Amino acid sequence: MGNNSDFETGLRTLFTRVFGDSQSLDAFKRLSGGASQETWALSNSSHSSILRRAPGGTSMARSSAAIGLPAEAKLIEAAGIAGVPVPKVLHVLAPDDGLGDGFLMSRVIGETIARPILRNDEFAAARTILAAQCGNALADIHSIPLEGLPSELQLSDGLTQIAQYEEIYRGFDVPRPVFELTLQWLKSNAPEPLDAVLVHGDFRLGNLMIDENGLVAVLDWELAHLGDPREDIAWLCVNSWRFGQSQNRVGGFGQIDDLLNAYNEKRGTDFSSNDIDWWEMLGTLKWGIMCMIMYEAFRSGADPSVERAAIGRRVSETEIDLINLLETAHA
Repeated sequence: MGNNSDFETGLRTLFTRVFGDSQSLDAFKRLSGGASQETWALSNSSHSSILRRAPGGTSMARSSAAIGLPAEAKLIEAAGIAGVPVPKVLHVLAPDDGLGDGFLMSRVIGETIARPILRNDEFAAARTILAAQCGNALADIHSIPLEGLPSELQLSDGLTQIAQYEEIYRGFDVPRPVFELTLQWLKSNAPEPLDAVLVHGDFRLGNLMIDENGLVAVLDWELAHLGDPREDIAWLCVNSWRFGQSQNRVGGFGQIDDLLNAYNEKRGTDFSSNDIDWWEMLGTLKWGIMCMIMYEAFRSGADPSVERAAIGRRVSETEIDLINLLETAHA
């Protein structure tokens, strides 16, 4: 967009195009959250929607793991058809919209921030059923037919991810003994790969909309790929995503048996807690290396924000988590 006036005009035209000639945009504001995309709330007295847009409207060179917003919109639509709770995609931006890359979706009401979800009384009942709801949602995601899914989806299994993240780690030339030991253990104990399914890629609190009745919607599909279903289950179990409630393996709110019972019943699988262990260790290592990336961005001045520095220093937490996982690992 050339300037703010053009952007506002584009938003107003989009809103009327989607909701009808009699519907005019009354309010719009940029929302917080979303590390890599712009999120805007658009509304009038009758309609409330969310615009997810590439920064400045232009998709720049980004992580090769991110699929892009048009592909993300297609995935959300496919997930909705499969019964996954997701927002409704209302419109995918076209060139004549003049707003760049992105899509408009319905606004869902709830909470995404982990601290209130895990601690506030209003979510107490939700916490008792959320693990099973996540198991059902993951089962539906992993059952989505692969035919017709966006071509941007890459195949990424466990050993591929180990190689990818080890290359990044080696590039820092900052040896960490715990990471070295973990890499060797993961390579020596890699499980047999399963048939590839659609993997959400970032299924955790922060990307899940929750209300007092539990799971409302699964958000942020930009890291989706084809891979092993155990990856999604284990990512939700990584200690960093328990946000201080470490006694609850699933997201800080639930137990793994509740999730797996719901998942297995719906998909006809027989995953056990031990089947998730290897993938939880891999997820923990990946997050540790991501923390190193964050710190390097801060140190180099590429992103001098306090947020990058704060996340970067959490690498030591992942080392503690890995030690704990290695001590109880099933070789």
